[in-house]
Amino acid sequence: MTMSVPERNSGSEGKEEESEDESEIVEESPCGRWQKRKEQISQGNVPGVESASLAMDTEEGVEVVWNEVLFCDRKVFKAQEEKIKVMFENLMQVEHPNIVKFHKYWLDMKESRARVIFITEYMSSGSLKQFLKKTKKNHKTMNVKAWKRWCTQILSALSYLHSCEPPIIHGNLTCDTIFIQHNGLIKIGSVWHRLFVNAVRLALPVFPEASVHGKVRPSREEQRNLHFFSPEYGSAEDDYAIDIFSFGICALEMAVLEIQANGDAVVSKEAITNAGQSLEDPLMREFTQSCVRHEPKQRPTAHDLLFHRVLFEVHSLKLLAAHCLISNQYLLPENCVEEKTKSFDPNGLMAEIRHGDRPGVQLKYSHVSPLELDKFLEDVKNGIYPLMNFASSRPHPVPRALSLSHEQVETAKSPTPEPQETESRKVIQMHCNLESNEEGTKTHLILFLKMDDKLHRQLSCDIFPTDSSKDLANELVHYAFISEEDCEKLAGFLEDALTRHKGKALSSGTTQ
Repeated sequence: MTMSVPERNSGSEGKEEESEDESEIVEESPCGRWQKRKEQISQGNVPGVESASLAMDTEEGVEVVWNEVLFCDRKVFKAQEEKIKVMFENLMQVEHPNIVKFHKYWLDMKESRARVIFITEYMSSGSLKQFLKKTKKNHKTMNVKAWKRWCTQILSALSYLHSCEPPIIHGNLTCDTIFIQHNGLIKIGSVWHRLFVNAVRLALPVFPEASVHGKVRPSREEQRNLHFFSPEYGSAEDDYAIDIFSFGICALEMAVLEIQANGDAVVSKEAITNAGQSLEDPLMREFTQSCVRHEPKQRPTAHDLLFHRVLFEVHSLKLLAAHCLISNQYLLPENCVEEKTKSFDPNGLMAEIRHGDRPGVQLKYSHVSPLELDKFLEDVKNGIYPLMNFASSRPHPVPRALSLSHEQVETAKSPTPEPQETESRKVIQMHCNLESNEEGTKTHLILFLKMDDKLHRQLSCDIFPTDSSKDLANELVHYAFISEEDCEKLAGFLEDALTRHKGKALSSGTTQ
């Protein structure tokens, strides 16, 4: 598509025309949900990506990034089409509060070329690199608490990626691909970088002549970011340890704000060593040095680093309660926290600490600000305070269908449904509780499942006379709450439980 850009006038009128020109919609997704704008952006170097533009998600009303990969030779694309589809399907399953969200992808096939378009979350607040530069420019130092909180969030994301099956190696973790929002939430971008590199490597040997439009140039070739990459980067032996090395450099830069390059384009090993030695805290120094060890096998895992003395802390009861509340929010009525806090007597005693040798401490409900509590819950929900010692390796988001009534489900279905991931864990124990309403028109089911990794799952929904146990089991498989192998077993269990429940209801009615 060729577009002519009108001449810009001087002053405010010119700026207004420029803004209107950039917000012009130039393309739309096949489903109509995503609208591409003219404005180009940069959110981390990804090999083979032809362009990245701002776009609008018309359903959610938020800005997103419209990315394009252009294959000039359609034969190249056809040769790798299935692998590319698998790669994008895997990316759609990545779900973590500290990872930039991958929303959707589709293919655009023309006679002579092929295009892959994918939509990602837009990080408007800028990169960690930009934030560190501003902090240094203002002659400020890094707050140790903020450093620990950021390290924990980054490691939480890396631990999630490395524990996926198969493991996902980021391969491009730098301060340019880590983004920070105004509320302190850290998100890792360019998670698809490594997968893109592998896909491009597979394509190039077959069609070495410019198979992917533009130069395929991984970030390692950018001189200013060379020091983020481990010595073994790019070799056949590299694994998750390359991400740990990159994280170590990021953690070091966060602590010192910038590793001086002494006028050279490349940051030397000596400069990295000097930056590490400049840290006053011996635990921070040991923490960063363990990440950048030359031998990959000597570097700790992301999970191990979360338990390092410099980061590890026993979670407060407040944080544990907040995570419990949020993870079970679909079981609670809307605005339950707000309604509950209103019902408390401000002068009521919430807790008391008694001391034998001195006056005790009393905590009243008036000491807790509802606004502060709401903000804290929102921060926990957004991923600012992850549970590093209790987090599940693969969190499973609860679909809205299991927390809405039968009538609401019909109106809540998305016009562009996202593909669901599958559950691989086996159910080793199951219990349920059934309770019918007075009219007998519906039965409320609470289902308790114990998985083979000892984690528990609690689900609830309303069952109607027209619902069958087999349909309920199939729905749980569809939403990835149980594996397909457990479908028949659960259907039999539910059928037996419903039969017994109906029998009790009939005998109770006869007795009366």
